[in-house]
Amino acid sequence: MIKYSKHFLNKLEDLFSESDYILRYEKGNFQSGYCVLNEAKVIIVNKFYSLDGKINCLMEILKEVTLSKEGLSDKNKSFLHELTHKQLEI
Repeated sequence: MIKYSKHFLNKLEDLFSESDYILRYEKGNFQSGYCVLNEAKVIIVNKFYSLDGKINCLMEILKEVTLSKEGLSDKNKSFLHELTHKQLEI
């Protein structure tokens, strides 16, 4: 179950910070609330989204992109493993 808390959002942001992707919060009128630039490995999320909206966007992005586990810490590897298995169960 996803916990909609600031701590959970920080864990997701930490996961992306250790990956090849750059996560940015900016103003924008994206139809889905976010934009993924795969060539530049940049993820842009609407900064005006609520906490729940930001978490939902990052969870959707995790389904779309493939994060390399090589650069991740052990803590984030297990967190990513936990998230991907929970998504498969849904």
